[in-house]
Amino acid sequence: MRVALGISYNGQAYQGWQSQTSGLTIQDKLEKALGKFAAQRVSTLCAGRTDSGVHGIMQVVHFDTGLERDMHSWVRGTNANLPRDIAVQWAVSTPDAFHCRACATSRRYAYVLYESPIRPSVDHGRVGWAFRSLDGHAMQQAADLLLGEHDFSSFRASQCQALTPVKHLMEISMSKRGAYWRIEFEANAFLHHMIRNIMGCLVFIGQGKKPVSWMSDVLLARDRRVAAPTFSPDGLYFLGPRYDPKWGLPDRNAAYDGLP
Repeated sequence: MRVALGISYNGQAYQGWQSQTSGLTIQDKLEKALGKFAAQRVSTLCAGRTDSGVHGIMQVVHFDTGLERDMHSWVRGTNANLPRDIAVQWAVSTPDAFHCRACATSRRYAYVLYESPIRPSVDHGRVGWAFRSLDGHAMQQAADLLLGEHDFSSFRASQCQALTPVKHLMEISMSKRGAYWRIEFEANAFLHHMIRNIMGCLVFIGQGKKPVSWMSDVLLARDRRVAAPTFSPDGLYFLGPRYDPKWGLPDRNAAYDGLP
């Protein structure tokens, strides 16, 4: 039987998603918890790896098992063995043809940015910080220049393992509530550090350090050295992948409502 799980997590204490010898990753903690519940080793695949310090609202994984368990039991049994900052939100039995990564039609992220002359405290580790005022109109104009299919080499980390830098960026939308900006991204896939590198450029433009047209110059240069520094991982949230409705997977969970 193939089982898909929706996972949420606070990434502050972990070295990203992908398993490492340290054991201090989300995947390591999840597979250890699944193994305890199933009393056998369980290996998972995920829809999109996240970096150290990045949070997940709805990461999707799948695994194959010969055990027959009620889907709700997979949720409760796994959560009983997980740390408090990681939780399984749902479990769904899927056809063998389902693949959490290959079947995803797009992936969604949100960046929560705190605009204040004083650094965050209660939100430490959960929001990015801009200590100068931001021009949201200029930021949205610059963001719109990135929409469509492009070579995003200027926003690609040197250690990125993607086969191609060409991605289709479908949406960058911005909203503000009080001091909090919520900037949402959707693309067919993302390069390593792509969103954090775009965020660095958007903040430069929002603070008036660069004109809106600079974003086009950076994109066309296809050179990471011309872009702004990589922005903090603290405010980055993986909202999850989108799938064809035929797979019967939830599109969101309650944690979405916790972000500004």
